[in-house]
Amino acid sequence: MSSRDDGLDVTPEPPRVGSAEAVDAGPVGPVGIAVAEPAKPRAGDTHDIGPTRAGGGLPPELDPRRPRRRRPRPEHAVRRIVLGVLLVALVIPGWSVGQALTASGTDSVAARLAEWARGHGGARVVTWAEQLQYRLHPPKTGGTPAGGIPGSTGTDPHLQASRPLHPVPAVVSPALPGEGQWRVLTAVRGHPAVQAAYLRPDATHTSYLAAVAELDPALVRVDLHPGTQEPGHGPWSLPPALPADKTGVVAAFNSGFRLGEAQGGYYSDERTVGTLRPGAASLVIKRDGTATVGQWGRDVRLGPQVVAVRQNLALLVDGGQVVPGIADNTGNRWGATLGNKLYVARSGLGVTATGQLVYVAGPSLSAATLADLLARAGSVRAMELDINPEWTSFSYYVPGPTGAPTATKLLASMQRPANRYESTSTRDFLGVLAR
Repeated sequence: MSSRDDGLDVTPEPPRVGSAEAVDAGPVGPVGIAVAEPAKPRAGDTHDIGPTRAGGGLPPELDPRRPRRRRPRPEHAVRRIVLGVLLVALVIPGWSVGQALTASGTDSVAARLAEWARGHGGARVVTWAEQLQYRLHPPKTGGTPAGGIPGSTGTDPHLQASRPLHPVPAVVSPALPGEGQWRVLTAVRGHPAVQAAYLRPDATHTSYLAAVAELDPALVRVDLHPGTQEPGHGPWSLPPALPADKTGVVAAFNSGFRLGEAQGGYYSDERTVGTLRPGAASLVIKRDGTATVGQWGRDVRLGPQVVAVRQNLALLVDGGQVVPGIADNTGNRWGATLGNKLYVARSGLGVTATGQLVYVAGPSLSAATLADLLARAGSVRAMELDINPEWTSFSYYVPGPTGAPTATKLLASMQRPANRYESTSTRDFLGVLAR
Protein backbone atom coordinates (compact mmCIF):
# COMPACT_ATOMS: atom_id res chain seq x y z
CA MET A 1 0.00 0.00 0.00
CA SER A 2 1.47 3.43 -1.02
CA SER A 3 1.07 6.82 0.57
CA ARG A 4 2.20 10.39 0.01
CA ASP A 5 3.83 12.68 2.56
CA ASP A 6 2.49 15.89 1.03
CA GLY A 7 -0.76 15.59 3.02
CA LEU A 8 -2.87 15.54 -0.07
CA ASP A 9 -3.97 11.88 -0.01
CA VAL A 10 -3.86 9.72 3.10
CA THR A 11 -6.68 7.31 2.24
CA PRO A 12 -5.37 3.77 2.29
CA GLU A 13 -5.67 1.80 -0.87
CA PRO A 14 -8.16 -1.06 -0.82
CA PRO A 15 -6.55 -4.43 -0.32
CA ARG A 16 -5.81 -6.36 -3.39
CA VAL A 17 -7.87 -9.39 -4.08
CA GLY A 18 -6.10 -12.49 -2.95
CA SER A 19 -3.70 -10.62 -0.67
CA ALA A 20 -3.34 -11.44 3.00
CA GLU A 21 -4.96 -8.12 3.87
CA ALA A 22 -8.16 -9.11 2.13
CA VAL A 23 -8.68 -12.11 4.35
CA ASP A 24 -10.97 -11.48 7.39
CA ALA A 25 -10.17 -7.83 7.32
CA GLY A 26 -13.42 -7.19 9.20
CA PRO A 27 -15.45 -4.07 9.17
CA VAL A 28 -13.89 -0.70 8.57
CA GLY A 29 -13.55 1.43 11.69
CA PRO A 30 -14.49 5.08 11.97
CA VAL A 31 -11.14 6.17 10.50
CA GLY A 32 -10.87 3.43 7.96
CA ILE A 33 -8.89 1.05 10.14
CA ALA A 34 -10.05 -2.58 9.97
CA VAL A 35 -11.59 -3.91 13.21
CA ALA A 36 -11.24 -7.63 13.89
CA GLU A 37 -14.44 -9.64 14.64
CA PRO A 38 -14.46 -12.38 17.26
CA ALA A 39 -13.56 -15.62 15.66
CA LYS A 40 -16.53 -17.89 14.99
CA PRO A 41 -16.13 -21.52 15.98
CA ARG A 42 -15.65 -23.89 13.10
CA ALA A 43 -16.56 -27.52 12.85
CA GLY A 44 -13.96 -29.56 14.65
CA ASP A 45 -12.76 -26.72 16.88
CA THR A 46 -12.18 -27.59 20.52
CA HIS A 47 -12.58 -25.32 23.57
CA ASP A 48 -10.71 -25.43 26.81
CA ILE A 49 -13.73 -25.40 29.20
CA GLY A 50 -12.84 -28.24 31.50
CA PRO A 51 -12.64 -31.99 31.62
CA THR A 52 -14.78 -34.21 29.43
CA ARG A 53 -16.40 -37.55 30.16
CA ALA A 54 -15.01 -40.72 28.74
CA GLY A 55 -16.43 -41.24 25.28
CA GLY A 56 -16.81 -37.49 24.76
CA GLY A 57 -19.27 -34.87 25.99
CA LEU A 58 -19.40 -32.82 29.17
CA PRO A 59 -20.50 -33.78 32.69
CA PRO A 60 -24.13 -32.73 33.27
CA GLU A 61 -23.14 -30.10 35.80
CA LEU A 62 -20.85 -28.37 33.24
CA ASP A 63 -22.95 -28.78 30.11
CA PRO A 64 -24.22 -25.28 29.24
CA ARG A 65 -27.09 -26.79 27.28
CA ARG A 66 -28.52 -28.64 30.32
CA PRO A 67 -30.88 -26.55 32.58
CA ARG A 68 -29.57 -26.23 36.09
CA ARG A 69 -31.76 -27.15 39.15
CA ARG A 70 -32.32 -24.23 41.49
CA ARG A 71 -32.26 -24.58 45.22
CA PRO A 72 -35.66 -23.69 46.80
CA ARG A 73 -35.74 -20.28 48.36
CA PRO A 74 -36.55 -20.06 52.10
CA GLU A 75 -39.82 -18.25 51.40
CA HIS A 76 -40.89 -21.08 49.09
CA ALA A 77 -40.25 -23.63 51.83
CA VAL A 78 -42.34 -21.59 54.27
CA ARG A 79 -45.12 -21.37 51.67
CA ARG A 80 -45.14 -25.13 51.30
CA ILE A 81 -45.38 -25.58 55.07
CA VAL A 82 -48.26 -23.11 55.28
CA LEU A 83 -50.10 -24.83 52.44
CA GLY A 84 -49.60 -28.18 54.15
CA VAL A 85 -51.02 -26.87 57.42
CA LEU A 86 -54.00 -25.37 55.58
CA LEU A 87 -54.61 -28.65 53.79
CA VAL A 88 -54.67 -30.53 57.09
CA ALA A 89 -56.89 -27.82 58.61
CA LEU A 90 -59.39 -28.27 55.78
CA VAL A 91 -59.25 -32.05 55.38
CA ILE A 92 -59.76 -32.90 59.07
CA PRO A 93 -62.85 -30.66 59.54
CA GLY A 94 -64.13 -31.84 56.17
CA TRP A 95 -63.87 -35.43 57.29
CA SER A 96 -65.55 -34.52 60.59
CA VAL A 97 -68.39 -32.69 58.83
CA GLY A 98 -68.81 -35.64 56.51
CA GLN A 99 -69.26 -37.93 59.47
CA ALA A 100 -71.89 -35.59 60.94
CA LEU A 101 -73.80 -35.43 57.67
CA THR A 102 -73.81 -39.18 57.14
CA ALA A 103 -74.54 -40.23 60.74
CA SER A 104 -77.69 -42.22 61.41
CA GLY A 105 -80.88 -40.34 62.28
CA THR A 106 -83.46 -38.11 60.62
CA ASP A 107 -81.98 -34.68 61.41
CA SER A 108 -81.94 -32.24 58.50
CA VAL A 109 -78.70 -31.12 56.84
CA ALA A 110 -79.12 -27.65 58.37
CA ALA A 111 -79.56 -29.12 61.85
CA ARG A 112 -76.54 -31.42 61.41
CA LEU A 113 -74.33 -28.55 60.29
CA ALA A 114 -75.52 -26.33 63.15
CA GLU A 115 -74.91 -29.10 65.69
CA TRP A 116 -71.46 -29.76 64.25
CA ALA A 117 -70.58 -26.07 64.42
CA ARG A 118 -71.76 -25.77 68.02
CA GLY A 119 -69.58 -28.72 68.97
CA HIS A 120 -66.50 -27.35 67.18
CA GLY A 121 -66.25 -23.80 68.46
CA GLY A 122 -68.83 -22.22 66.16
CA ALA A 123 -71.62 -21.66 68.66
CA ARG A 124 -71.40 -17.87 68.28
CA VAL A 125 -71.65 -18.10 64.51
CA VAL A 126 -74.72 -20.34 64.75
CA THR A 127 -76.34 -18.00 67.29
CA TRP A 128 -75.60 -15.01 65.05
CA ALA A 129 -77.18 -16.79 62.08
CA GLU A 130 -80.27 -17.68 64.12
CA GLN A 131 -80.64 -14.10 65.31
CA LEU A 132 -80.24 -12.81 61.76
CA GLN A 133 -82.91 -15.24 60.58
CA TYR A 134 -85.18 -14.00 63.37
CA ARG A 135 -84.66 -10.35 62.39
CA LEU A 136 -85.36 -11.11 58.74
CA HIS A 137 -88.41 -13.26 59.53
CA PRO A 138 -89.96 -12.12 62.82
CA PRO A 139 -93.19 -13.77 64.01
CA LYS A 140 -96.42 -12.37 62.68
CA THR A 141 -98.52 -10.08 64.80
CA GLY A 142 -102.30 -9.98 64.90
CA GLY A 143 -104.62 -12.26 63.01
CA THR A 144 -106.39 -15.46 64.03
CA PRO A 145 -105.28 -19.11 63.90
CA ALA A 146 -105.95 -20.73 60.54
CA GLY A 147 -108.72 -23.27 61.00
CA GLY A 148 -109.55 -22.16 64.53
CA ILE A 149 -108.99 -24.36 67.59
CA PRO A 150 -108.24 -28.05 66.81
CA GLY A 151 -110.67 -30.57 68.18
CA SER A 152 -113.24 -28.02 69.25
CA THR A 153 -115.86 -30.37 67.80
CA GLY A 154 -116.08 -34.12 67.38
CA THR A 155 -114.40 -35.15 70.67
CA ASP A 156 -115.65 -38.43 72.15
CA PRO A 157 -117.98 -37.23 74.95
CA HIS A 158 -117.72 -40.51 76.88
CA LEU A 159 -113.93 -40.29 77.21
CA GLN A 160 -114.07 -36.58 77.97
CA ALA A 161 -116.56 -37.13 80.80
CA SER A 162 -114.64 -40.06 82.34
CA ARG A 163 -111.90 -37.78 83.61
CA PRO A 164 -112.82 -34.10 83.34
CA LEU A 165 -110.17 -31.40 83.67
CA HIS A 166 -110.63 -27.73 84.38
CA PRO A 167 -110.21 -25.64 81.22
CA VAL A 168 -106.92 -23.75 80.83
CA PRO A 169 -107.71 -20.05 81.34
CA ALA A 170 -107.45 -18.20 78.04
CA VAL A 171 -104.73 -15.56 77.65
CA VAL A 172 -106.51 -13.52 74.97
CA SER A 173 -110.01 -12.15 75.48
CA PRO A 174 -112.50 -12.87 74.13
CA ALA A 175 -111.63 -16.54 73.82
CA LEU A 176 -112.20 -18.41 70.57
CA PRO A 177 -114.69 -21.29 70.50
CA GLY A 178 -113.03 -24.29 72.18
CA GLU A 179 -109.97 -22.31 73.30
CA GLY A 180 -108.46 -23.81 76.46
CA GLN A 181 -110.90 -26.75 76.44
CA TRP A 182 -109.48 -30.25 76.86
CA ARG A 183 -109.85 -32.94 74.20
CA VAL A 184 -108.75 -36.58 74.46
CA LEU A 185 -105.82 -37.51 72.21
CA THR A 186 -105.43 -41.15 73.17
CA ALA A 187 -106.83 -43.56 75.74
CA VAL A 188 -105.58 -46.57 77.69
CA ARG A 189 -108.13 -49.22 78.66
CA GLY A 190 -110.97 -46.83 77.87
CA HIS A 191 -109.67 -43.92 79.96
CA PRO A 192 -108.05 -40.68 78.71
CA ALA A 193 -104.28 -41.13 78.96
CA VAL A 194 -103.24 -38.01 77.05
CA GLN A 195 -105.41 -34.91 76.73
CA ALA A 196 -104.68 -31.59 75.06
CA ALA A 197 -105.86 -27.99 75.07
CA TYR A 198 -105.02 -25.28 72.55
CA LEU A 199 -104.86 -21.54 73.09
CA ARG A 200 -103.21 -18.36 71.86
CA PRO A 201 -100.11 -17.62 73.96
CA ASP A 202 -100.24 -13.80 74.09
CA ALA A 203 -102.27 -10.83 72.91
CA THR A 204 -99.76 -9.84 70.20
CA HIS A 205 -99.04 -13.02 68.26
CA THR A 206 -102.68 -14.03 67.95
CA SER A 207 -102.37 -16.06 64.75
CA TYR A 208 -100.30 -18.72 66.55
CA LEU A 209 -101.49 -21.56 68.76
CA ALA A 210 -99.72 -23.22 71.66
CA ALA A 211 -100.59 -26.72 72.82
CA VAL A 212 -100.87 -28.06 76.35
CA ALA A 213 -100.76 -31.84 76.80
CA GLU A 214 -101.53 -33.59 80.08
CA LEU A 215 -100.33 -37.17 80.83
CA ASP A 216 -102.02 -39.33 83.46
CA PRO A 217 -99.35 -41.17 85.54
CA ALA A 218 -101.90 -43.78 86.59
CA LEU A 219 -102.20 -44.91 82.96
CA VAL A 220 -98.75 -44.28 81.45
CA ARG A 221 -95.09 -44.64 82.36
CA VAL A 222 -92.15 -42.53 81.16
CA ASP A 223 -88.74 -43.66 79.85
CA LEU A 224 -85.70 -41.48 79.13
CA HIS A 225 -84.19 -42.67 75.85
CA PRO A 226 -80.58 -41.66 75.08
CA GLY A 227 -79.59 -40.10 71.77
CA THR A 228 -76.53 -41.11 69.79
CA GLN A 229 -74.99 -37.64 70.30
CA GLU A 230 -76.84 -36.36 73.36
CA PRO A 231 -75.79 -37.69 75.77
CA GLY A 232 -73.71 -40.08 73.61
CA HIS A 233 -71.30 -42.27 75.62
CA GLY A 234 -73.30 -45.42 74.83
CA PRO A 235 -74.26 -48.15 74.88
CA TRP A 236 -77.23 -47.68 77.19
CA SER A 237 -79.90 -50.11 78.30
CA LEU A 238 -82.57 -48.27 76.26
CA PRO A 239 -82.15 -47.74 72.50
CA PRO A 240 -82.12 -44.30 70.79
CA ALA A 241 -85.53 -45.05 69.24
CA LEU A 242 -88.99 -46.26 70.22
CA PRO A 243 -89.70 -50.02 70.13
CA ALA A 244 -89.83 -51.24 66.54
CA ASP A 245 -93.27 -52.81 66.95
CA LYS A 246 -94.53 -49.72 68.89
CA THR A 247 -96.32 -52.00 71.31
CA GLY A 248 -97.81 -49.94 74.12
CA VAL A 249 -96.44 -46.63 72.80
CA VAL A 250 -98.72 -43.74 73.76
CA ALA A 251 -96.57 -40.67 73.07
CA ALA A 252 -93.02 -39.36 72.64
CA PHE A 253 -91.58 -35.88 73.08
CA ASN A 254 -88.31 -33.96 73.09
CA SER A 255 -85.93 -33.58 76.00
CA GLY A 256 -83.71 -30.59 76.86
CA PHE A 257 -80.82 -28.59 75.43
CA ARG A 258 -77.50 -30.06 74.40
CA LEU A 259 -75.67 -30.87 77.62
CA GLY A 260 -73.04 -28.26 76.79
CA GLU A 261 -75.72 -25.54 77.07
CA ALA A 262 -78.10 -27.24 79.53
CA GLN A 263 -76.14 -26.22 82.62
CA GLY A 264 -76.67 -29.68 84.06
CA GLY A 265 -76.21 -33.41 83.62
CA TYR A 266 -77.78 -36.66 82.44
CA TYR A 267 -78.15 -39.75 84.63
CA SER A 268 -79.21 -43.25 83.63
CA ASP A 269 -78.03 -46.85 84.12
CA GLU A 270 -76.34 -45.70 87.34
CA ARG A 271 -73.87 -43.44 85.54
CA THR A 272 -73.74 -39.73 84.80
CA VAL A 273 -72.79 -37.70 81.73
CA GLY A 274 -71.86 -34.18 82.71
CA THR A 275 -72.54 -33.04 86.27
CA LEU A 276 -75.79 -33.11 88.19
CA ARG A 277 -75.77 -29.48 89.28
CA PRO A 278 -77.36 -28.39 92.57
CA GLY A 279 -80.19 -25.92 91.94
CA ALA A 280 -80.79 -27.05 88.35
CA ALA A 281 -84.28 -27.75 87.02
CA SER A 282 -84.49 -31.55 86.86
CA LEU A 283 -86.79 -34.18 85.38
CA VAL A 284 -86.58 -37.26 87.60
CA ILE A 285 -87.95 -40.69 86.67
CA LYS A 286 -88.50 -43.40 89.27
CA ARG A 287 -88.46 -47.18 88.97
CA ASP A 288 -92.25 -47.33 88.87
CA GLY A 289 -92.27 -45.16 85.73
CA THR A 290 -93.63 -42.04 87.39
CA ALA A 291 -91.86 -38.74 86.76
CA THR A 292 -91.66 -35.36 88.44
CA VAL A 293 -89.99 -31.99 87.99
CA GLY A 294 -88.11 -30.15 90.72
CA GLN A 295 -85.02 -28.27 91.80
CA TRP A 296 -82.05 -30.57 92.29
CA GLY A 297 -81.00 -30.83 95.93
CA ARG A 298 -84.20 -29.25 97.25
CA ASP A 299 -87.16 -31.12 95.70
CA VAL A 300 -85.36 -34.06 94.10
CA ARG A 301 -82.08 -35.93 94.56
CA LEU A 302 -80.50 -39.31 93.80
CA GLY A 303 -81.85 -42.29 95.69
CA PRO A 304 -82.46 -46.00 95.26
CA GLN A 305 -85.77 -45.39 93.45
CA VAL A 306 -84.35 -42.93 90.88
CA VAL A 307 -83.49 -44.48 87.50
CA ALA A 308 -83.04 -41.39 85.31
CA VAL A 309 -82.40 -37.66 85.63
CA ARG A 310 -82.33 -34.97 82.94
CA GLN A 311 -81.36 -31.43 83.95
CA ASN A 312 -81.94 -28.26 81.92
CA LEU A 313 -81.34 -24.69 83.07
CA ALA A 314 -83.42 -23.38 86.02
CA LEU A 315 -87.08 -23.73 86.99
CA LEU A 316 -89.55 -21.60 85.03
CA VAL A 317 -92.39 -22.16 87.50
CA ASP A 318 -91.94 -22.67 91.23
CA GLY A 319 -94.71 -22.87 93.83
CA GLY A 320 -97.28 -22.52 91.05
CA GLN A 321 -95.94 -19.08 90.06
CA VAL A 322 -93.73 -17.86 87.22
CA VAL A 323 -90.28 -17.31 88.77
CA PRO A 324 -89.07 -13.71 89.21
CA GLY A 325 -86.50 -12.36 86.75
CA ILE A 326 -87.59 -14.43 83.78
CA ALA A 327 -88.42 -11.34 81.73
CA ASP A 328 -84.76 -10.17 81.74
CA ASN A 329 -83.14 -13.65 81.96
CA THR A 330 -81.28 -12.83 85.16
CA GLY A 331 -77.90 -14.58 85.20
CA ASN A 332 -78.69 -16.36 81.91
CA ARG A 333 -80.57 -18.95 83.97
CA TRP A 334 -82.77 -19.79 80.97
CA GLY A 335 -79.99 -19.99 78.41
CA ALA A 336 -78.49 -17.57 75.92
CA THR A 337 -78.80 -19.47 72.64
CA LEU A 338 -81.41 -17.12 71.21
CA GLY A 339 -82.21 -15.00 74.22
CA ASN A 340 -85.30 -15.69 76.28
CA LYS A 341 -87.13 -12.63 74.90
CA LEU A 342 -87.26 -13.96 71.35
CA TYR A 343 -90.50 -15.56 70.23
CA VAL A 344 -89.42 -18.89 68.80
CA ALA A 345 -90.48 -22.52 68.97
CA ARG A 346 -90.13 -23.59 72.61
CA SER A 347 -91.22 -26.43 74.86
CA GLY A 348 -91.45 -27.11 78.58
CA LEU A 349 -92.53 -29.71 81.12
CA GLY A 350 -94.25 -29.30 84.46
CA VAL A 351 -95.87 -31.35 87.19
CA THR A 352 -99.18 -30.65 88.92
CA ALA A 353 -99.94 -30.96 92.62
CA THR A 354 -101.51 -34.39 91.94
CA GLY A 355 -98.57 -35.70 89.88
CA GLN A 356 -99.80 -35.23 86.30
CA LEU A 357 -97.15 -34.25 83.78
CA VAL A 358 -97.88 -31.15 81.67
CA TYR A 359 -96.09 -30.58 78.36
CA VAL A 360 -96.37 -27.20 76.58
CA ALA A 361 -95.08 -26.22 73.15
CA GLY A 362 -95.70 -23.54 70.55
CA PRO A 363 -94.07 -22.02 67.47
CA SER A 364 -93.89 -18.47 68.86
CA LEU A 365 -93.12 -18.43 72.58
CA SER A 366 -90.77 -16.51 74.82
CA ALA A 367 -89.50 -18.02 78.05
CA ALA A 368 -92.00 -15.85 79.91
CA THR A 369 -95.05 -16.85 77.82
CA LEU A 370 -93.98 -20.52 78.02
CA ALA A 371 -93.80 -20.25 81.80
CA ASP A 372 -97.18 -18.50 81.92
CA LEU A 373 -98.86 -21.33 79.97
CA LEU A 374 -97.28 -23.99 82.21
CA ALA A 375 -98.59 -22.18 85.29
CA ARG A 376 -102.06 -21.69 83.75
CA ALA A 377 -102.21 -25.45 83.10
CA GLY A 378 -101.74 -26.16 86.80
CA SER A 379 -97.98 -26.81 87.09
CA VAL A 380 -96.55 -26.28 90.55
CA ARG A 381 -93.01 -26.68 89.21
CA ALA A 382 -91.90 -26.55 85.57
CA MET A 383 -88.77 -26.43 83.45
CA GLU A 384 -87.87 -25.46 79.91
CA LEU A 385 -87.06 -28.23 77.45
CA ASP A 386 -85.57 -27.80 73.98
CA ILE A 387 -86.23 -24.86 71.66
CA ASN A 388 -86.21 -24.10 67.89
CA PRO A 389 -88.38 -25.83 65.27
CA GLU A 390 -85.89 -28.62 64.58
CA TRP A 391 -86.03 -29.94 68.14
CA THR A 392 -89.51 -29.30 69.58
CA SER A 393 -91.59 -32.41 68.89
CA PHE A 394 -94.53 -34.15 70.54
CA SER A 395 -96.35 -37.06 68.91
CA TYR A 396 -99.21 -39.13 70.27
CA TYR A 397 -100.25 -42.59 69.06
CA VAL A 398 -103.70 -43.97 68.33
CA PRO A 399 -104.60 -47.40 66.94
CA GLY A 400 -104.59 -47.40 63.14
CA PRO A 401 -106.83 -49.37 60.73
CA THR A 402 -104.65 -52.48 61.16
CA GLY A 403 -104.38 -52.09 64.93
CA ALA A 404 -100.77 -50.84 64.90
CA PRO A 405 -100.39 -47.42 66.57
CA THR A 406 -100.09 -44.46 64.22
CA ALA A 407 -98.29 -41.22 65.17
CA THR A 408 -99.89 -37.77 64.97
CA LYS A 409 -98.26 -34.44 65.75
CA LEU A 410 -99.55 -32.47 68.72
CA LEU A 411 -99.34 -29.30 66.60
CA ALA A 412 -99.57 -29.36 62.84
CA SER A 413 -96.93 -26.60 62.78
CA MET A 414 -94.28 -28.85 64.33
CA GLN A 415 -91.52 -29.22 61.77
CA ARG A 416 -90.34 -32.79 62.31
CA PRO A 417 -92.44 -35.77 61.15
CA ALA A 418 -94.79 -37.44 63.60
CA ASN A 419 -92.80 -40.69 63.52
CA ARG A 420 -89.51 -38.93 64.25
CA TYR A 421 -88.66 -41.05 67.30
CA GLU A 422 -89.33 -44.32 65.53
CA SER A 423 -85.90 -43.90 63.90
CA THR A 424 -82.54 -43.43 65.56
CA SER A 425 -82.45 -40.09 67.37
CA THR A 426 -79.33 -38.00 67.87
CA ARG A 427 -80.95 -36.28 70.87
CA ASP A 428 -82.37 -37.91 74.00
CA PHE A 429 -86.16 -37.95 74.26
CA LEU A 430 -89.01 -39.17 76.45
CA GLY A 431 -91.05 -42.22 75.50
CA VAL A 432 -94.52 -42.62 77.04
CA LEU A 433 -95.91 -46.16 77.26
CA ALA A 434 -99.16 -47.62 78.54
CA ARG A 435 -99.01 -49.33 81.92
